[in-house]
Amino acid sequence: MGPDTDPLPVVVVGAGPVGMAVALGLAQRGIRVTVLEAADTVSFGSRAICISRHSLEVAHRLGFGEAVEETALPWLGGRSYFREAEVISFRMPMAEHDVRAPMVNIGQSELEQIMVDRILADPLVTLAWRAEVVGFHDDGSVVEVGVSTVEGLRTLRARWLVATDGGRSRMRELAGLSLEGTSYEGRYVIADIHWPSDLPVERRVWFDPPTNPGSTVLMHRQPHDIWRVDYQIDPRADVDAELQEDRIREQIAQHLDWLGNDVPWTLEWHGLYMAHARALDDFVHGRVIFAGDAAHLVPIFGVRGLNSGLEDAETLAWMLAAVIDDRAEPALLQAYAVERRSAWEQNVSNAAKSTRIMTPGTQGYVDTREAILRLSAAYPAFGFLINPRQSSATHAHTSMLTWHADTQARGTLPGDPVPDWRVVGEDGSATTLNVLRGNGFGLLAFGFDDSMYAAVTAGAERLAKELAPEPTQLVLVNGTATPIGHPMIVDEQLQWALGARDGEVFVVRPDGLLLARLVDPTDLDQVSDSIRSGQAPEGGRMAPEWPDTTPPADRHLEHLWLSLSDAIDRVDQQDREGMLTRLAFLLGSLVPVNRFASALGSAVELGKDDRLDSVHAATEQGYPGGEAR
Repeated sequence: MGPDTDPLPVVVVGAGPVGMAVALGLAQRGIRVTVLEAADTVSFGSRAICISRHSLEVAHRLGFGEAVEETALPWLGGRSYFREAEVISFRMPMAEHDVRAPMVNIGQSELEQIMVDRILADPLVTLAWRAEVVGFHDDGSVVEVGVSTVEGLRTLRARWLVATDGGRSRMRELAGLSLEGTSYEGRYVIADIHWPSDLPVERRVWFDPPTNPGSTVLMHRQPHDIWRVDYQIDPRADVDAELQEDRIREQIAQHLDWLGNDVPWTLEWHGLYMAHARALDDFVHGRVIFAGDAAHLVPIFGVRGLNSGLEDAETLAWMLAAVIDDRAEPALLQAYAVERRSAWEQNVSNAAKSTRIMTPGTQGYVDTREAILRLSAAYPAFGFLINPRQSSATHAHTSMLTWHADTQARGTLPGDPVPDWRVVGEDGSATTLNVLRGNGFGLLAFGFDDSMYAAVTAGAERLAKELAPEPTQLVLVNGTATPIGHPMIVDEQLQWALGARDGEVFVVRPDGLLLARLVDPTDLDQVSDSIRSGQAPEGGRMAPEWPDTTPPADRHLEHLWLSLSDAIDRVDQQDREGMLTRLAFLLGSLVPVNRFASALGSAVELGKDDRLDSVHAATEQGYPGGEAR
């Protein structure tokens, strides 16, 4: 771990995916990093298994994306069932220009091993196993860290300490900090089984199946014939008894038998999960910076935990590197804190809705979930409420670092992620936008002619000198300029999708977020000052804090669901039936008699279990496991 008296540039506590991503991002920028891990090996079991498209972009920028994609299983969507009836089949966006699948499955332990292999090949990263932090002191210029090792107690001195030691963070405890927010009551047994099966790679959820009445079961396929099985346990159950391996095997066997399975399988790993939506108020405390689960927790539903943590890591790496290299003031790290807490709020906003469907915590949400599931079997529009709202890249609209756009700007706005895009290079070869713009700051100049090209080239060269060693790459998109040493893309669809106007320059951050849209290339001279101070120039129009792209009809159904659930919970338990009767009268008075009669008839019929059976048969979807019964 180096001489105890030498101040290290950065010490990272925790060698999970987030900590290793921070280390790789810093090393990529020439900064030495020491990573301390209390365990003696990577984690065991699948844990976090779903990696989003944006996280794959992060992995490629950090140098291990290709290894992940060689192993991981891509998937596009999934199915949800109420008992035996399929109530929703969803597909995530996947267009011809998309470079990667919207989601891939790979167990966290396998992901960690890929990252460890990448770290061991990097001379700037030192990874120390069985090194547990037992205390620290931040004097304002250096952090002293007490570390228990196999050789005894050591004291390290570091300029910066990054805490990525997970949801039960020892660093958070030593700092006297606690997460604030909500913890949900539902508990899930999570298990890995080895089960050779040719079922497709997709998310499958069963609500109220006969194998787990009143609760849910989820299944995800992983590489190497490993399947992740999650099932909710009764809140009154003895947790210790439910975690006995014989009990877990019994529960999983019941479900697989119900699916018509006759293939032998084995239990490989198991654990227990509860949903939390909790975070620190501030992620930066002096020279100690928190990231990943050490800083925030989000419910597992929608797979936002690890994906959000990788976003934390990439953003922190380039910002902290700028501070260490004296290209930015420490104030830049406040932009990290603001952005990533806002990202947690964005994730929780969606994940909390998914959690209310997966583990409804009150009687109101229990009642409305069953109603939604029954209605969805006959009225597909209600299936939107069951949609798991899978993880997507978060924005930084409210960051003090994000420039405001002019009032004419449309499409991708400052703070939005700029997705990778399949393009054709000037030599006719297939490539991608991210490959051309590189891993540093990307400058996308749209519709430039030769006279404009000279101005943007001069500005890009000045900016590159000021931001070095962080790379800066100018890319021309469309236009008539003759580039000299700069890549050029001819792709009108890309420019239209981004909403870029001829003569604009998009400044893309190393983490793929749009920093600024410049209508005057000379404004490039302000970019380095903005990064140094951690503050964008004043003026222009800020993007909406919470852009809502939900279609109005779906938004209306969501409002009905949330309002009705809360109303049921507000009234006295003895008056719930009366309140719903009064509500039916009030709503019935607002619609024609024939429409009310039709809705009333459907509500009655869908309350009958034999009606669900007939709906299931009519769909001709077959048995919920994909086989004919």
